[in-house]
Formats: sequence, C-alpha cells, structure tokens
Amino acid sequence: MRLIDVDAGNVEQTGFFCYMSRRRSEGFKRKLGWLKARFEEGMRLKMLGRGERGFVEYLPGEYAWRPVDAEGYLFIHCLWVVGKSKGKGYGTKLLDASVRDARKDRMKGVAILASEGNWLAGPKLLERNGFEVVDQAPPRFLLMARRFGRSKPPRFTGEWEQKAKRFGKGLTVVRTDQCPYIDDATTFARDAASEYGLGFKEIELESAGDVRESCPSAYGTFSIVLDSRLFSYHYLTRRDFEQRLAEARQG
Repeated sequence: MRLIDVDAGNVEQTGFFCYMSRRRSEGFKRKLGWLKARFEEGMRLKMLGRGERGFVEYLPGEYAWRPVDAEGYLFIHCLWVVGKSKGKGYGTKLLDASVRDARKDRMKGVAILASEGNWLAGPKLLERNGFEVVDQAPPRFLLMARRFGRSKPPRFTGEWEQKAKRFGKGLTVVRTDQCPYIDDATTFARDAASEYGLGFKEIELESAGDVRESCPSAYGTFSIVLDSRLFSYHYLTRRDFEQRLAEARQG
C-alpha cells in the first residue's frame, strides 16, 4: 500500500480525506486554510492510496492543537480508517509512518489522544502498537504515547473546570478549524441555543497556545460549554442535545 503524502503544494488537488465531496463548504475551506498554516509548523498528512479510506495527521508536539505538554514528541491529531478499509492492518501502517518520522527526526516518541468515545482512535489499536497510557482526563480521555527510551511522558494541561467557568452563562462553543465537521457542529449548537432560549457565544481558538490555555476539555479542538460546565466535546444529534440539556437542568 502506497501512502499519499499531502503537503502545501498538493493539498488543494488531493484534499485531506474528510469532506472530499464538499469542497465548496465552509468547513472544507476553513480546514484547508488551517492546514496550510500548519504545514509551515511541520504538519504531515498521509492518506491511504488505491481507493482505500484512511489517513493520519501529525506534527511536533509543541504545535499540537490539544491541551497537552508534549514538546519533543510527534503528536497525532487524527488517525482514521473507515468503511471497507477497516480490518486490513492499515491503522498500524499509518501509525508506523508516524513512528518512522519521529525516529528520523530524533524525537522523544509519538503521542496521541485516545478514547472509546466519539471522534478519536480507540486505545486497543494503540496498545497493540506499543503505546501506553501516560495521563487521563474526564470524561474518558486517554493520553497515550510510544516513548523512545526513558523520556519524560507528555501530560494534559488540566484545570478543565476552571477553564469552563470563564465562559459564564448560556451555551458557548469553543472551537478551532482543525476538523471540517466542526463548522456543522457549531451551526447546530447555535440553532439549538436559539430554539431553547439560551444565550450563545462562539469562541475561536487561533493557536496551539490558545488551546493549551483555554480549552475546557481534553479534546481540545471543539467543546460546548453550558452555564460554565462542559456540555459536550463533539457533534450532538437533536435527541442527544435534548437529553443532555434535560440532565443538565436537573443537575
């Protein structure tokens, strides 16, 4: 399997796997602009070729758009294999590419955010490939790393509740452009806030430093805060939103 290397010179032609059929959408455009800036910071993106469906996106840890202290590590933002391509060992192949690059660049290792929840790689694949849990964050986030030698492991920045309290009353979306799906998720949250009579704010984090300092969840690139408490870190269906809102009001 040949991996396709995506960079600043070809990304407009190859795309970046997600939203390939929605290139005119706002989410695609925002992600494209975000990627171009990240390539200057050492971002690497590799996609499966020959009609297979999957990709990996990673960059130096000091530029990671997750609330982590991971300087000296290569940090994986996304690892995704879907549809007919699952179960063929492609996840391992994509991980191996990141490990090779980390060793070539004499880094401390490779780190990634994992969870059994939505939008993230599960820990089992990572464990099979030599990754271990080095830190945890609520509700069920795992910071995992494959360390080279005895390097100090990466850590979450923490203080999630304190960060959430800064956003006050109403529904607040704390977002970046790292994922093209975030634009639709933000629109849904805005519409839901209007329907339920909730005040709404949209806060854009514009740098990796902003994410480390201000994000109220370990996910980093997207959070929904309701009345100073984390409400969700991912897109919600109408049913899920209503259920969580009812639970929040009872609490």
